[in-house]
Amino acid sequence: MTNDPSMTDSSAYQGARAGVHRISLTMAPAQLMEQAEELFEDGFRLGLVAAHDDGGTLRVVYLFLAGSPDRRIELQVTLPADDPALPSLASLSFPASRFEREMHDLYGIEPVNHPLPRRLVRHAHWPSGWYPMRRDAGPPPPFTDTEAYPFLAVVGDGVYEIPVGPVHAGIIEPGHFRLSVVGESIIKLKARLWFTHRGVEKLFEGLDAAGAIHLAERVSGDTSAGHALAHSLAVEDALGITMAEPAHRLRALVLELERLYNHAADVGALANDVGFSLANSHALRIREELLRINSATTGHRLLRGAIGPGAVELLSLPDPGQLARLADDLAEVAQLTLDNTVIRDRFTGTAVLTLEQAHDLGCLGYVARASGLSTDARIEHPTCGLPVTPLTQTSGDVLARFTLRAGEFAASTQLASHLISTADALSFRGTPAQDPEAHRPPGAVRSGVGIVEAWRGTIVHRVEVDTDERLTRVKIVDPSWFNWPALPLALSGTIVPDFPVTNKSFNLSYAGNDL
Repeated sequence: MTNDPSMTDSSAYQGARAGVHRISLTMAPAQLMEQAEELFEDGFRLGLVAAHDDGGTLRVVYLFLAGSPDRRIELQVTLPADDPALPSLASLSFPASRFEREMHDLYGIEPVNHPLPRRLVRHAHWPSGWYPMRRDAGPPPPFTDTEAYPFLAVVGDGVYEIPVGPVHAGIIEPGHFRLSVVGESIIKLKARLWFTHRGVEKLFEGLDAAGAIHLAERVSGDTSAGHALAHSLAVEDALGITMAEPAHRLRALVLELERLYNHAADVGALANDVGFSLANSHALRIREELLRINSATTGHRLLRGAIGPGAVELLSLPDPGQLARLADDLAEVAQLTLDNTVIRDRFTGTAVLTLEQAHDLGCLGYVARASGLSTDARIEHPTCGLPVTPLTQTSGDVLARFTLRAGEFAASTQLASHLISTADALSFRGTPAQDPEAHRPPGAVRSGVGIVEAWRGTIVHRVEVDTDERLTRVKIVDPSWFNWPALPLALSGTIVPDFPVTNKSFNLSYAGNDL
C-alpha cells in the first residue's frame, strides 16, 4: 500500500464491491489486526463498527473511511454464535476500543486482550448474559441492580467528589458526571451516559427501507435533517437509487439551514453561561427567525419531512437577503460578547483539547476543527461539488469553539445563498436501479452507507436490506459518539466553574450517542 492519498483509492484493495463507493474484504479473525493496521497507516479512520446476528453465526463489519478522494473499505469477520470472540483493535485505535465494548454489551462478542473490557452501554440493572440485539434475546429478564458501575476513585489529601446528574435542571438530557476535585481544581471527570438508550437500531429491523425515515429523523431531534440525509443516502446506496446533482444540492441547502439555527443557539448559550444574557436573548431571536424560515421552506421548524430515500421536496426557497441580515446580526452578537474583556478572558485557555488529543480520540466536527484538525465530510465524502472550505482554529479552548461556530455561521450563510441562487426546482425523485444487484456479486447482502457532515460533525449510517426491501440491520454513528470522550480530557486541570461553559462549548448529543 501507499501513504500517498492521491494514489490510495479503493481499487488498491482486493475485495468485492459492496456499493458504488465501497470495497468489502472478508477475512478470518486472525487477519483482522494486520489488515486494520495497514488501513490506519494508509490514512483511513474507523468510521463505524456494526455487529450482525445472521442466525448460526455473528458477523462484524468494520467500515474504514478516508478522503479526499472518497475511500471506503469494509472488513468483514464471521464468528460462531455460541463462542464469539475476535482480537481487540484497542491498541491501534481508541474509537475501536469503545465500539468493541458496545458490541460486547449488545451482542456478547468478546474483544480478546481489550485493556478495559468493562460495560459501556449496559447499566447496573441490565442482567448479565442478556444481549438485546441478538435474535434469540427474547423479552428482557427482570431488571435488578446486579453490579455497581466501576467508577475509578481518586484518593488523596483534600480530594472529594461532586456528582452531577443524571437528572439536571431545565430540559437537558440525562447524563451523570462525577468530578474528582481538590479545592476547585478538577483532577478527573467521568461521564456516564446511556440513560436515554432507546434501542433505536432494533426499532429499524423489519421496517420498509423506503418508509423508515420518520425514525431516522428522531435519532437526535436537533439533527433531524442530518440523520434523515445519512439514512436516505444509505438506503439509496443499498437499493441502487440514483439522485441527480440538483437534488443533492437541494438536500445540502436543508443541511445548512440546520447548521445555522443550531450554531446561533450555541453562540447565545455560551454567552449566557458566563452571565451575558443579553447576547443570548438576541441569539435566540435570530434562532427563532431561522426556525420560521425552516417552517416556510420545509413545513417543519426542525426540517422534518423534506428529505427521504429517493426524494427531496421543499415548499419554497429562503430569501438570501434575510439570511445575510441574520448573519450580520449574529456576527454582531458574537463580537459584542468577545469585546467584553471579562468574557474573552473567561473563554481563553479554558478546557484546551490539543490537536494530538483530538486526532487520537477521532474527534469530528467543530470540536476537531477548533483544535486544528481539518475534517469535513462535504469535502471528504461529497455527494456533489460544493464550494466548502473548512474553517479551523488552533487553540482548542472554549474561545476557539465559540469563534469557530460564529465563523461557520457566516460561511454556512454564504453556502446556503449560493445553493438558493443555483436551485432550479423545489422537488426531485430518484431514479430506481434497473438491476439493484448489478454492482454486487451474486448472493451478496444488499448494504448501503450514508455519510453526511451535519452541524455537529460527520454522521455515518449503514443499512442492510432483504429481498423484500425491508431493513434487517441499521447501524448509526453520530459525531457525539467520537466527541464525548474528549470532554473529560479537556476538563482535566480546569476548575469546577469551568464545567458548564465547557460542556456547552462541546454541546454533545446524549440521544445521538445513546441510541
